[in-house]
Order: sequence, then C-alpha cells, then structure tokens
Amino acid sequence: MTAGADAPTPVARPGPHEGTGRAPALLLRGIDKAFDGKPALTDAGFRLEWGEVHALVGENGAGKSTIMNIAAAVYAADAGEVVVDGRDVPLKNPADAIAAGIGMVHQHFRLVGRFSVAENVALSLGGAGRKCSVAEAARLVREKAAEIGFRLDPAARIETLSVAEQQRAEILKVLLLGAGILVLDEPTAVLTEDEAQALLSLVKGLAGQGHAVVLITHKLREVAGYCDRITVMRQGRTVLAEAPIASVTMEEVARHAVGETSPAPVRSAAESAGAEVLALKGLSIARAGGGLAVDGLSLSLRAGEILGIAGVGGNGQSELVACLNGLLSVAGGHLDINGVDMTRASIAARRAAGLRVIPADRFDSAMARGLTLAENLAMTEVPTGAYGGAFRLRRGAMRKAAEQAIADREIRGGGPATQAALLSGGNAQKLLLARELAGGARVIVAHSPSRGLDMRAARAVHVALVEAVAQGAACLLVSEELEEVIALSHRITVMNRGALSAPLNAAEATPARLGELMVGHA
Repeated sequence: MTAGADAPTPVARPGPHEGTGRAPALLLRGIDKAFDGKPALTDAGFRLEWGEVHALVGENGAGKSTIMNIAAAVYAADAGEVVVDGRDVPLKNPADAIAAGIGMVHQHFRLVGRFSVAENVALSLGGAGRKCSVAEAARLVREKAAEIGFRLDPAARIETLSVAEQQRAEILKVLLLGAGILVLDEPTAVLTEDEAQALLSLVKGLAGQGHAVVLITHKLREVAGYCDRITVMRQGRTVLAEAPIASVTMEEVARHAVGETSPAPVRSAAESAGAEVLALKGLSIARAGGGLAVDGLSLSLRAGEILGIAGVGGNGQSELVACLNGLLSVAGGHLDINGVDMTRASIAARRAAGLRVIPADRFDSAMARGLTLAENLAMTEVPTGAYGGAFRLRRGAMRKAAEQAIADREIRGGGPATQAALLSGGNAQKLLLARELAGGARVIVAHSPSRGLDMRAARAVHVALVEAVAQGAACLLVSEELEEVIALSHRITVMNRGALSAPLNAAEATPARLGELMVGHA
C-alpha cells in the first residue's frame, strides 16, 4: 500500500498456509509515520511468514503497536507499503484489513459490554457485510470454541466475563471474521500465569494449523518459550529483523530493545521504617454481585517501607485499592491515615491527608485521554486553586509546570499541548507518577504499576517508588508480578479470597514460599 496511491482492485482474503513456497503472510517496507510532526516510525519494516508465531518487542513508544495498527489500517502510513500474501492490498480502513484476513486483538478490547458474546459476534459479522442472526452467531461461537479448545458461553454478557474470557471472545470474533493473520497486542499483560500459558499454547496451535501470528510483548520468557522468530524495534526503527529464536539470547534481545541498561533500583533499609501512616482494622468491602470481596482485613504500613501484596488477580485486590481511593464504601471495619479515621472520608480529604493511588488501569481510572499532558498533570491541583479559579485558569503556569515535569521524569512522545492518548503506556505511567508523587505524597498505593511496560519503563517506575519511600513516604504495592513484589518490598503478604496472610520479611519471601500461600487460586 503506497501512501496516497489509488486503491487497486480488492483481492481474495488470504487464509492459513497450505503449503511451502508461499509469499509472506505480511510484509511492511519503508514505513514512515508521524503524529503532530513527531516521527513514530522511520523506515520501519516487518516480515511475517505463514505458520509462525513472530514476536515483536521493544520499549514502550518503540513503534510496535503503531506499525501493527498500520497493518490493521487503524492508521495510514505516511510512506511505505503493506503487502498481504504477496499482494499490494488497499487498506484504507479497518474493514479493508478484515477483508484482507488481518485480525488484531488490541490491549483494550473492541467489545460492547452490555451485549452477549454472540451479539458481539453478530454485530461484527454484520459490519463486515455478512448478515448473521444472534442464534447463528451463537452456533458459530460454540463450533469455533470447540475447535480451538476454548470454554465460552455465547449467551454470557461481556461485562460479566473475566478479562481472560473477554480476550477469548475477542479472539473468537476475529477468527470468525476470517483472520488468517492474527496480531495480539500485549495479550498476557492482564492474565494470570496459568491463563497466559493457556493463551500462548492456543497461539502456538493456531500457527501449527497454518495461521500467521504476531505477538507484541514485553515478556521475554514468552518469546523464548512460544515464538519462532523475533523482530526488535527501538525509537521507531527496526533494529533486529526476523531473527530465529534459537539464534539469539534474551540478553541480546534486551540490548537491542533498550540499549544500555541501568542497574535495578535498590530499596532502602527496612530499619528506616517510621511511624504508622496507614492502618486497616477488620476492613470488609462488598462485592458488586453480592457477598464480600474483602473480609476482615487488617494491615499496618509505616513510613519508609514498601509493603507488597502478592496474589492472583480477582481475590479482592481491585476492590481493596478502589476502597482505599474512596471509590468503594467500607462495609465494615476502619481505615486510618496518619492516625486519623478516614473510613467515611471523601476522596479529596484522603488526598489532603497524603494518600496517592496509582491504579492498574491508568487511562480508565486516573487520566483523561482527550486532555493534554499539561491538563492531566494539573487535574488534581485545579480544585485547590493552585492555577487560579475554575473560570480563569493560569494556563501559562500549567504549561511551565508540565514542561518541568516532562523533563524531570523523561516523558517522551509529546509536550505540554500533546493529547495524553498519544503517549505510550510507559510514558503515560511516568506522567501519572509525576502528578501523584509531586509533593504531599505520604501513603502511595500502587496497583500493578509496571503492568504492560517494557524493561526501561518498568525500571523508571520502580526507581520513582523507591525514591519516594526513601524520602519518607510509604508504599502499599499490590501486584500479580512476583518478581516486582520481591524486588521492591520490605515485607510481603499474600491476598487470597479477600484475606491476607501473615506478612513475611524480604528474606523469608521466596517465590516458593509465596507460591505455597497462593495455593487454591483459580
């Protein structure tokens, strides 16, 4: 697809590989793309063969999702060409990509929450020009699910499904649309270890059936275990192309992706822990569907320490964080901040007391995609009058503060006037940390702070948390990544079915011991 060229006659949709000697499933050459004048891709390329799982790795902002969004016709390239199964296919919009047999499963699923799985499939098939009743869609879902080994109820509403089940629905949808080429963008970022292994085994099986699969990931263990070849991008360029997995080490891959690496952050000594700043006493939190998500939970967090909460997602962690943030009410027990009862306090009162929350879903719960970086950074200070009145904001001051924060946190991909939606995940997380850790932070609740981030971005997040604690703050680190919890925490507890285990000190909290405490999780 040459930028600006007239569309050629549509071609037949390619399907799974049926023999040797076939043209590449997908070939992108000389791709350039810029947003607001800032290059996102420069002469980038990618080649995908039929019957393989091809890893696409790199830092946040390296261009991985951008180049695949061009393949899926979400974006149009400024220059270069896209060749599908040996043909220069017109890809003017996502419908063209679907017609060409390209299906992309994005990090944020394209599903209607109030619709059932079957209704979502019927809607997608209808959008692709194929009339399909809900009953017919349900039959197709059952058949395809049985074929590839999924368990999924076609009648289940999307909003009632777990993240893993929603992902299965999305994959089924694109396969039923006829995708021979499947692009998965960070598919295991929000899955448990068992769910991730099940998904990756499925992906390997699809490739074995002749599909071509692109796996965009930061998790190098997944690359080594499930992929055939690897392409690495850095700063919008392809720096390692189509390398067989057997021919490269993961250390080489990391060096290509990140360049020079800095040492991991060193947590402060546990002896530096000071006064109690957060106390939960018999805390209970109701679950949306009935029952208790958290039942009689107690913990104590002191200044100068990081207390890690490990565990498989879905055991009350999200409800605990939402309750601490003031988004869910306390069903029983008490919540004290700095010795003051905050059980019924407002979000504003908790912030005034020094509570800061880094939620797992940074864009959905903590930032506004359509606002600029300056506006997102100033969001929590505007109500205090720090930038003037609501009807006469001092935007010059907001811009100046944003410029300083962007420089201090090394936020790349835009300036104060850039929309937050254009930031990569790592840079968006840096923006959030710049806002939440900027003065007055005494109790930091960080929920999966490195989820979906590359090595460099994750390290920057860890350094920011360690530095804040070293300066006297306290951090409650809630994460499903054992390596993250073990590396940063002074004490660690495990959350299981809404309750906490007795805390272990850093020396006692081995992966084996924590795994024992997690036994019984689904």
